[in-house]
Amino acid sequence: MQRKSRPKFLDLFTLAPKMSVTAKISILHRISGVLLFISIPFILYVLHQSLVSSSFYDSLYGVVSNPIIKLVYLVLIWAFIYHLCSGVRFLFLDKHIGVEIKTAKTTAKIVVVISLFLTIVLGVLIW
Repeated sequence: MQRKSRPKFLDLFTLAPKMSVTAKISILHRISGVLLFISIPFILYVLHQSLVSSSFYDSLYGVVSNPIIKLVYLVLIWAFIYHLCSGVRFLFLDKHIGVEIKTAKTTAKIVVVISLFLTIVLGVLIW
């Protein structure tokens, strides 16, 4: 009788240093997508209430000026920009453009640099 092999526990934190930059980019793309998906109801609620009531808009302006809330918005801005840049990269990969290993690693690094740069620029504007 053959022994069944048990599934292996793949610890992401142990494997992360061994992963290529393209694998890390893919994981960050999924994480940013989850952050954006979770934030949709909140953003829609805030947008709706700010358009309906001027008093809500005034109180929201007071809340948004809090530095902790600004950091939350900065994370959401990063998630949006990163997801957009990474999504464009994945669209090119779907068209078989840049699928060579060297090019894929280069474009992955470019996505990180561009998303961080644009996040910093927008962070300076909202701060």
